[in-house]
Amino acid sequence: MLRLLYGILSLIFISLVTFVADELAPGDAVTALASEKADQATKDRIRRNYGLDRPVHERFIRFLGGAVRFDFGTSYHGTKEPVTDIIKRTLPMTLKVAAMAMLLAAAIGVVLGTIAAIRENRFADRAALTLSTLGVTLPNFVLAPVLVFIFYVQLDVLPATWSVNRVADDIYYLILPVVILALRPMALLTRLTRASMIETLNQEFIRTAIAKGVPPFRLFTRHALRNAILPVITALGTSFGFLLTGSFVVERAFTLPGLGSTTIEAIQQGNTPVVQACVLLTGFLFILINLVVDLLLPLLDPRIRESQV
Repeated sequence: MLRLLYGILSLIFISLVTFVADELAPGDAVTALASEKADQATKDRIRRNYGLDRPVHERFIRFLGGAVRFDFGTSYHGTKEPVTDIIKRTLPMTLKVAAMAMLLAAAIGVVLGTIAAIRENRFADRAALTLSTLGVTLPNFVLAPVLVFIFYVQLDVLPATWSVNRVADDIYYLILPVVILALRPMALLTRLTRASMIETLNQEFIRTAIAKGVPPFRLFTRHALRNAILPVITALGTSFGFLLTGSFVVERAFTLPGLGSTTIEAIQQGNTPVVQACVLLTGFLFILINLVVDLLLPLLDPRIRESQV
């Protein structure tokens, strides 16, 4: 219950920071709606229609009330459609890419980290550490053009951007964005799994299992990895937050119709309702995932349940 309360307070704080930042930013929403050549009467009418003539604190409270009902108003640009419709159209793409990247990062990271721990200070260990170092140090905006140059320009096996008139399955267009997004979390999970596995393999119950003649595969999977995986599961929540923020750059680079590219476009246009809704929704997803991880850990580890009791 306390975690839920902290989550709600965090969302309110995120909304406040976004709202204040928009108020302090240069430009005027009324000018964006009416154009600079509109007369003062037109601007005043638009200001009243959108409630922009009210005090700042009233507008913030009104925004919070609408957010509770999942009502963020209408967009200032384009067809001026409800912001909720924009979110419903773009959110599935962001969740699909983030989920695929998270699964890829977790699968490869856990396998590489386990192998590195088992083969500590040997070639496999050094190779896994080198790969994880590259994954941490290479930013998305550098990795994206490199992979596009290799797989699109040179090899011509993968598309460079998303296309409305696609000639193949969607997964074909998502391979590069997913790999780019997954590389950094994969590197972090590899290092974390390796460190946790090395610590677990040096514990007394592992030596007891070896003395009893437990087969190596069962020893490493059921005994060692089962205990070493808990810190990795905790890190998945933080990694998902990175995927959400990293998707902003990747979606823009590959023209994916997701929440990230929509947010960047709204910031450039000064489209306040869309920016506020996207930022708040991103914060909500990050808090939700971490809450699920916190609830999942006691189910996986009886020691955590006992400490809570």
